[in-house]
Amino acid sequence: MVSAVRSFGDNLDLAIAEGEGRTQFAALCYRGTPSEPEVLLVTSRDTGRWIIPKGWPATGQSPARSAEREAFEESGATGRVSERAIGLYSYVKRQESGEAVPLMVAVFALRVEALTKNYPERHERRRKWVRPERAARLVDEPELRALLRDLPARLAADAGDVAGRGQE
Repeated sequence: MVSAVRSFGDNLDLAIAEGEGRTQFAALCYRGTPSEPEVLLVTSRDTGRWIIPKGWPATGQSPARSAEREAFEESGATGRVSERAIGLYSYVKRQESGEAVPLMVAVFALRVEALTKNYPERHERRRKWVRPERAARLVDEPELRALLRDLPARLAADAGDVAGRGQE
């Protein structure tokens, strides 16, 4: 498990590669400027707690594209996704069997350009825009809270690394 989001630094890609199938990819969807963003949160399907869109890697898709796909499926957001993760967080997923599975989540910034009302999980989730400070209070994962509190700085650092949809 990750002890702190910042601990990976330049080794972020290495941490993702060593995930042994226990890595998910998330989209931190935002609008506004990097210095004053708003974050799009969605509810989880099982408990209704506030999260960011995330899921398992898709065959043939890069981590960034997997995160982008999850953003659309879970929130209806489309836009421009960063090709490099802006952070990591860990959590424990409870399986239906009751087994606790520790997971690593690589987070990719997605600057939202459109938000549709017609998306695959629209009847299973709620969504809302909030400031990063409020988002940090709403999510459960401590490392995700830290990432959200530090979001303006992370977005500013990532500003030159945002790719257009569908480019690889």
